[in-house]
Amino acid sequence: MFKLIRLLIALAFSLAMSASFAAAADLTTAEKASLQAGMQQHIDRNLVEGAYLRLDLATGGVSKLHPVTAHPMILRLGQYYVLCSDFRDDKGAAVNVDFYMASRGKSFVVFDTVVDHRAELEKLMKDGKASMVK
Repeated sequence: MFKLIRLLIALAFSLAMSASFAAAADLTTAEKASLQAGMQQHIDRNLVEGAYLRLDLATGGVSKLHPVTAHPMILRLGQYYVLCSDFRDDKGAAVNVDFYMASRGKSFVVFDTVVDHRAELEKLMKDGKASMVK
């Protein structure tokens, strides 16, 4: 039930944010809501005891990330999209997670996740390969 409430809140927030940009939208309000819903579904489906697990390949350690807030920002990367969300680690430190998404029919799915490493996305934006969706 908690997951459904979070999903509905994310959808409502997304719809409210996108309504003010409807005239110049790169995406429809429904597509924006579907992207947000796809990200939230991915997060919810991958939680283990309330945490999103992250493997550190260098150390072999696994850390637990706890979802906090989804950002309303959506970036376009060619035919793909990037959405991000704030998480907290077990010590309470903020961790940013970027979700790379693709269209699948009328919905969207996460095909890659980048945890706490924004430099690559910033470079894509600087190089003009990723841009903000209005």
